[in-house]
Amino acid sequence: MPFTFKLILFGDGAVGKTTLAHRYVTGSFKEDTLITIGVEFHVKSISIDGENVDLQLWDLGGEERFRFILPAYALGAQGGVFLYDITSPLSLSHMGEWLAVLRGQAHDVPVIMAGTKADLDTRRKVFTEEAAEMGGKYGIPNIIEVSSKTGQNVDLLFETISRMMIEQITKNDKKVINPNIEIIDNINPKHSIFHDSI
Repeated sequence: MPFTFKLILFGDGAVGKTTLAHRYVTGSFKEDTLITIGVEFHVKSISIDGENVDLQLWDLGGEERFRFILPAYALGAQGGVFLYDITSPLSLSHMGEWLAVLRGQAHDVPVIMAGTKADLDTRRKVFTEEAAEMGGKYGIPNIIEVSSKTGQNVDLLFETISRMMIEQITKNDKKVINPNIEIIDNINPKHSIFHDSI
């Protein structure tokens, strides 16, 4: 049975969420992107280890003035990607605030960290060790550095979080009949979704 996942992309403005989503969905790099007001929505169908997965990518606007509307869009999420810019320590420092937005609506969903703009390594100001320390503080051990410009690790990022979501939903769907028998319940309810242009 195919999986349908609502995946939230979140983080400060200018970390490259929209560019990353565009790169992943279209395979091309779009340098000039407009500011995301509220949320942008993308869909991509992929195959993960023989499982069909429909990824609904919700790109949450990073500007602080839009943040009050974001909890409504995070409702029903089954996974999250926190994005920070490897050239901007400030973007990493806001991780706790962003996680509060997601966790307020989706408490126990898998989250992965993505360090964007990996092609700008010579301008790096956030090292992997620092990001790992921050992630450990919030119980998020997985970090993948990506570049929307070159495509570095973009597919790997979404394949990894998809596997994490499959594992999570499979774990939640297990029903123990007795200590010796486990039955996997393959029911995977699809979420009704909507997208408002704000």
